[in-house]
Amino acid sequence: MTSLTAIFGSSNDKSDNDEVESEKLLNLYWNRAELKKEFAELRDENFRLHERVAEQEGVAARAQQKLEQLENQLLDPGTVYSAVTHFQLRALNAKCAARVASFAESLKQQREQRIHSQLVDEWNQARKEQAAAIQTKLGEQRIQAQMLEDRLQAERHRLATMGGFMKLFRGRSVTASLDALANSIHAAQENEHALQLELDDLQARQPPDTQGLDLATKRSINYMILAYAQKLYLLLRRHAVADLAYEAGKKSAGAMHFGDRDACEETLGRVAAGLASLNSIKDVADEVQNRAQKIAAEAKFRGVEDAVPVSSSVSTVHELAGSGDAGKNSNVDLLGEDYWGLSRIVSR
Repeated sequence: MTSLTAIFGSSNDKSDNDEVESEKLLNLYWNRAELKKEFAELRDENFRLHERVAEQEGVAARAQQKLEQLENQLLDPGTVYSAVTHFQLRALNAKCAARVASFAESLKQQREQRIHSQLVDEWNQARKEQAAAIQTKLGEQRIQAQMLEDRLQAERHRLATMGGFMKLFRGRSVTASLDALANSIHAAQENEHALQLELDDLQARQPPDTQGLDLATKRSINYMILAYAQKLYLLLRRHAVADLAYEAGKKSAGAMHFGDRDACEETLGRVAAGLASLNSIKDVADEVQNRAQKIAAEAKFRGVEDAVPVSSSVSTVHELAGSGDAGKNSNVDLLGEDYWGLSRIVSR
């Protein structure tokens, strides 16, 4: 029997071997599955990188084409002045866009700070009132504990001064009273400790974080942004470069022509005058506020939750009292035509 077992092995050994083999096969299966998964991920990543390379090659090719076109324009006496004029107008347009974006960001931060300051003031006032209420309870609890301490001392003195006969008959009730007072003092001390912890927790709380702007504030900000954009538009329009700068910001140098050298120099003079007017802007708060009120009176919205008005409803460019063209309003859809990137600047 022993020799047969040695030769063929026992049934238990065979079972153990089967389990080991099964476990090896299972591990091999899972390892293969993981490898297939990693290979698929690497293949997808490879495809994605190839697409990005192709996309960047396309961008580089278009940039190279634009560069060659610009070089040809600058080398051609008939287009060089037009190209220079185009980029001067483009720079003027970029300056207007930067001005509007800076104004909008400053306005948003100002409103957020104002709202946050009001929120913090209200939070501090509420915390102050809560702290005063806790301190009042704490003071009352301390007075109660002190009164109980005084009563305890009085009862102890009373027990100590009792004669033997009196202590025999009334000592037990006085002792019970002492125990009750001691328990009451302990409870009062626990209440005082809990109130102190509550007060410490209240005083350690941090003020609330900055909250987002509500709908009414966003709309008000947008009216101001549009009013400021109209201010810049009117300023450049007086030098007849507002629409030219806008077009230069949208089109390439090859798509625009500004005439011969004399015509280009005349346009460049107007660009310089427009830039000087922009740089001379100082305090326009009252003007922007007045224009924003007129825009708000006409603004319409697609939905009750929309912060950005329908562009056609705010397309009237208002000339205000004090200007040479007061009352001579014009219709230019600055928002709809996306002058100076307004669609990306307004609050949503």
